[in-house]
Amino acid sequence: MGKKLFVGNLSWDVRDEQLKEVFSAVGTVVEAVVIIDRMKNRSKGFGFVTMSTEEEAQRAIEEINGKEVDGRPINVSEAREEKRDSFDGGSRNFDR
Repeated sequence: MGKKLFVGNLSWDVRDEQLKEVFSAVGTVVEAVVIIDRMKNRSKGFGFVTMSTEEEAQRAIEEINGKEVDGRPINVSEAREEKRDSFDGGSRNFDR
């Protein structure tokens, strides 16, 4: 499965391939995704990278956190699991 990292302070011009290239320098990248604002059709300034092992993820944090990418020092940390309400996704009947 790998270890997911949060990457913040990205330039609006950074895309998935460039993010993958940066992290490939320290290990095997399973996935690299820059989050896009669909309304504005531009980056939200953050993304996620999944490294193949815990060790590679730790190495990425140590070596890439603070590194300048496209003119901005990026922030790299372990991604936290998103918490959702237990009723999300269920049907709601408002006709009662």
